[in-house]
Amino acid sequence: MIIARWVLGIAMVLIGITHFTSPRGFIKIVPKWLPAPAALVAISGVFEILGGVGLLIPATQVFAAWGLIALYVAVFPANINMAVNNIQVSKQPMPAWVAWARLPLQLVLIWWAWLYT
Repeated sequence: MIIARWVLGIAMVLIGITHFTSPRGFIKIVPKWLPAPAALVAISGVFEILGGVGLLIPATQVFAAWGLIALYVAVFPANINMAVNNIQVSKQPMPAWVAWARLPLQLVLIWWAWLYT
């Protein structure tokens, strides 16, 4: 279980970093009804990094896990937007089923983080 916690923690840090190194794809999937897409992407990137690091520290693990669960719920509209509107985030076209497969993956991520609450 410790290895799985480290895998999730490190993955979240790396994904959070990509919000700053390659924000364009993340910005594209932010629903139009939300304000300041670039700021929202940066904020979610910060919280992904903090959640990932927090998961690796036993004293903050529970708080970080709950924070990641909240984050997964908060970004779910972007994943829905990506699937419903078939938004392509890179130059390499992605099959529509991949975007739809990401939706239940959010439930898996919520469950995974919940293991550490």
